[in-house]
Amino acid sequence: MLSKMLAAIRRYEMVKPGDTVICAVSGGADSMALLWGLWLLKEKLGITVEAAHYNHNLRGAESKRDAEFVAKFCDFHDIKLHLGSGEVVPGPKGLEAAAREARYAFLKSLPGIIATAHTADDNAETMLLHLLRGSGLRGLGGVTPKTDRLIRPMLDVTRAQVEEFLNENYIRHIEDSSNKTDAFLRNRLRHHVMPLLRRENPSMASGLSAAAQRIREDAALLDQLAEKLDPTDVRALRTAPGPLRRRAIEGLLKKNGFPEPSASHIGQAEQVVFSDNPSARVTLGGLTLRRSYDRLAVERAQIVLQERKLPYEGLTALPEIGIAIRTTPVTEPGDWTVCPRGEMVVRSRREGDALTTKGGTKSLKKRFIDRKIPQWERLAVPVIADGSGVLAVMGFGPDEDRRIGDGCVRIEFVNISGEAEE
Repeated sequence: MLSKMLAAIRRYEMVKPGDTVICAVSGGADSMALLWGLWLLKEKLGITVEAAHYNHNLRGAESKRDAEFVAKFCDFHDIKLHLGSGEVVPGPKGLEAAAREARYAFLKSLPGIIATAHTADDNAETMLLHLLRGSGLRGLGGVTPKTDRLIRPMLDVTRAQVEEFLNENYIRHIEDSSNKTDAFLRNRLRHHVMPLLRRENPSMASGLSAAAQRIREDAALLDQLAEKLDPTDVRALRTAPGPLRRRAIEGLLKKNGFPEPSASHIGQAEQVVFSDNPSARVTLGGLTLRRSYDRLAVERAQIVLQERKLPYEGLTALPEIGIAIRTTPVTEPGDWTVCPRGEMVVRSRREGDALTTKGGTKSLKKRFIDRKIPQWERLAVPVIADGSGVLAVMGFGPDEDRRIGDGCVRIEFVNISGEAEE
């Protein structure tokens, strides 16, 4: 297993000497193998290895047990551990997606390179999940070995090899009871479909993972070619090959704030391109794709932030704008420190909101105008407030009059957009 990890790390240039690599550790077999594998390789790679554990608080005493197990292991081996926790609320995509968003928001808030324990089996399962959903090449490419600060050194390692490695090194792990249920589609594939496929081909997971790599390379080439196509030029789109046209349209939608266009959305956009009506239009979520003869234009609807409570310590995801807010109690004032009086919330701007900076007090409306923020963007700017008024505004800073007092917290904004489903 170690040789496969080392080969992947070097092939994809995942780390360089001097890097700090933080392993996402749940306590399960895969993550414990990742942590111990990198720990054994740290001198050869010239890196510092740390660990991170996020408690979703979804399984009561078992969640607490997992956190304590990881903490005890790290303490025994003198591995620095970053602990995070939060209350996960199901979003539009369900509980599993909400938990993943919260976990990645926590991981992305940490300095250093983040390593996750995705294996060849996980990659094969991800490919099958996307295949069932009718995904294109990007989805069939499975899990990427490296994305910005995220690395997956175990994509060429099978689950059987993980178990063998743990046994050889006498490394204990714990089992998540939710992995045994068939409530989630991934679990049903893992319990019932994957065993049937392995009977046909025992090396199925490795084969599919290798195929995913080839698919990713093909998709990357098509993406490069599509970048040369003007996505607003109707004539160019009509004459372009379908794979390039669809990628160009997808890029146009993403650039204008549509984070995850589906095949259906792109198909509706294509209908506008090929319509006989020179003024054809279609509404896709918060966007309107409008055609004016031979040109396309995108009009964005306003995003209104639903008011959410902010804990004094924790991470609150705002998936509609791709960020999360991290709040941490502090004893001394800092650049992004506020001192709330009672319950904190995050929301859109309201009439009468004002912010005091070193330059004086102005209404948020006036500040947005001064900053030339388009009107349709203004309600998507997070405003943190309490019963006494505005505490801070993303992009503008904290209110100068609310930075000193009791019960202060530090506010951080963490980017959570761009994560592929896994």
